[in-house]
Amino acid sequence: MATTQLLPSLSARLGILQLNNPSSLNALTLEMIRSMTPTLASWQKAGAIRATLMVGSPYERKGKTKPAFCAGGDVKACYHAGLSKDESESQLTADFFREEYQLNYMIAMQPPHIPQVSIWDGVVMGGGVGLSIHGKYRVATENCLFAMPETRIGLFPDVGGTWWIPRIKLYSQWKNKNVLGGVGVYLALTGARLKADDLMYAGIATHYCRSENLEDLRRALVEATSDGDETAAFDDCAASVLMSFHDHSIDIDSSFLSRNRHEIDFAFDGKDSVEEIIDSLESMGDSDFGQSTLKTLRQMSPTSMKVTLEGLKRGALASDIGEALKMEYRMSQAFMQQGSDFYEGIRSVLVDKDGEPKWNPTSLQDVTDESVDRYFKELGDRELNFAESGTPKL
Repeated sequence: MATTQLLPSLSARLGILQLNNPSSLNALTLEMIRSMTPTLASWQKAGAIRATLMVGSPYERKGKTKPAFCAGGDVKACYHAGLSKDESESQLTADFFREEYQLNYMIAMQPPHIPQVSIWDGVVMGGGVGLSIHGKYRVATENCLFAMPETRIGLFPDVGGTWWIPRIKLYSQWKNKNVLGGVGVYLALTGARLKADDLMYAGIATHYCRSENLEDLRRALVEATSDGDETAAFDDCAASVLMSFHDHSIDIDSSFLSRNRHEIDFAFDGKDSVEEIIDSLESMGDSDFGQSTLKTLRQMSPTSMKVTLEGLKRGALASDIGEALKMEYRMSQAFMQQGSDFYEGIRSVLVDKDGEPKWNPTSLQDVTDESVDRYFKELGDRELNFAESGTPKL
């Protein structure tokens, strides 16, 4: 399906996917999904590419050009579709999530010798994370602003979030760290906004590159994919290029996550319930981190937080990303039911923009285990399915 919201092109054997919806910070629409999926499939089937490069179009604000990757999925369209009495229009709430998750899976299952390189220059949120986090390489710049803010809109960190978030390993390749902690749960519940140093600290980004060097990086990737030696076709042509542009001067030890790691782990690591997390934060007394995090959590949907935490627990036990995405599809369709907090969250943030959602229930105590379980109910013949199977490497 052709659309000007996605600009695909080939340069040598580099398949370039440019998200082109700048008025909405390249928010992912169903039209973009329906263009990207067959484009990727045809490139791979024809053997036309040795790597893919995913970038976002810049946008104009106050006479200045600014970068953006993707501000998330087009959840506002799902909001209007879910409230519509037109059956064909309301079908979007199923089609969007199903086709988005199928694309996420397709990206995750790309052969390792056809790596995806995503350039995180500007905002990277929600659906934009799903398009890129499952690819092999994620290059953050000094302009990057990353978040999974779904609990604020009465949803949950989806697009494979239940798979990768529980598997965040905080590491530094220079200091040989490789340990799990409470950062994943913290990010999922609070929607905390991360910059490049945080993303490198958490291993969410694979490389850091100054934005002024991106054009040179792009040219180098084109040159690396143009090698005519067929014996090189099954090599990762991007690895050495990306390392040559990686800026080692980034100070990950001074990142927000690094500086607050002890308190993050104390409050979020190994907790069985959101109530336990709240109790841990309250026990910190006058801690700036504790107080600011409590304020944030009290603005979020109680239902979303409890369903999110349960989703992370189940996702941690999933055998592969496909299993996690199938679970997420069940969750998404439960959130699309009229009367769910999703509609109130979108209303308050994107429609009326009053910032005063009226959650139902209003308190964590009123969100029962039975009500949480309903979000994981199987869908029968409406279950999400994939054309392929397998487990990608993280």
